[in-house]
Amino acid sequence: MTAAGPGSVRPGGRTARVRDAVREATLAELAEHGYRGLTVEGVAARSGVHKTTVYRRWRNADGLVADALGRAAAEPWPIPDSGTLAGDLRAIARLVQAGFADPREGPVSRAFVLAAAQSTDAARALNAFFARRHEQAAVVVERAVSRGEVPAGTDAAEVVRVAVAPLYYRLFITGEPAGQEAADRAAAAACAAARAGALLT
Repeated sequence: MTAAGPGSVRPGGRTARVRDAVREATLAELAEHGYRGLTVEGVAARSGVHKTTVYRRWRNADGLVADALGRAAAEPWPIPDSGTLAGDLRAIARLVQAGFADPREGPVSRAFVLAAAQSTDAARALNAFFARRHEQAAVVVERAVSRGEVPAGTDAAEVVRVAVAPLYYRLFITGEPAGQEAADRAAAAACAAARAGALLT
């Protein structure tokens, strides 16, 4: 292991603590006030970090959202291994549905999506977040190919998109209920399409 160079930050140092505090404050502010209510002043007050520091490092609310999304993308996602593609996709869809239904996580997840519709920085960060999730979830399709459940060349990212997209449509477009039944139906449709060879690269 090499020694830390000039200007580098040791893990657990002050900079890491500041970033952690600001991120937690950003998530809490999003949960309480949504994207429109997110302010640098609110995050600074909640985190105990001086607002000039927050402005200098994150610039504005969009910078706070982008950083929080960037850190979320780096976190591992619990990928199921049920033994079947149908079971894995159902578990993934239910995981997304449960996240939006969660009293704390739901408002934050909604705020991230709404922020991306209004901010280029947030949109870029959300795109990277989903790309990472698709990369992590690709293994469920790769296993299905190896088991002979779906054809070789099946687009793993597209299968996951098809499994969860109806939930986002209900939540953000039509306002229809997006419960577990909707999650299961979307997962089953994605599985059927994959097995039929409709989602090849």
